[in-house]
Amino acid sequence: MESTLGHLQINIDLNNLDFYRSLFSFLGWKQLCFDARMLGLGDGKGSSLWFTEPLVKTNNHYDGIGMNHLAVSVKSQEDVDRMATFLRDKKIELLFDTPRHRPEFCENQQETYYQVMFLSPDNILLEVVYTGPLQLH
Repeated sequence: MESTLGHLQINIDLNNLDFYRSLFSFLGWKQLCFDARMLGLGDGKGSSLWFTEPLVKTNNHYDGIGMNHLAVSVKSQEDVDRMATFLRDKKIELLFDTPRHRPEFCENQQETYYQVMFLSPDNILLEVVYTGPLQLH
């Protein structure tokens, strides 16, 4: 059997819809749906994210039961750095001493796993990551 990721629904405070709209627009995702109660975004390859209000109000913690984090892959280390600048401009704290290389996630020294991690306004842990040949700045 062959499969791909179809979609994820992420329950959020509706006051934060514009944050996700801005973030994923910056990442090149296309808007599929937007109204006062829902935002749908597509990656152009068949996967989509849907942000809507929760039926039950509860706090999320990335180290608890459920999803730890959502990672979005980009094509270069420079893209990760551009995302870090975008986040800093929005006063979003960068976590875990990122952006940084994670050599422990690579098979050899010519490859890199370069990431930036941050929390959304809904306490959802997000990562933007480049994996591939090490690119010297």
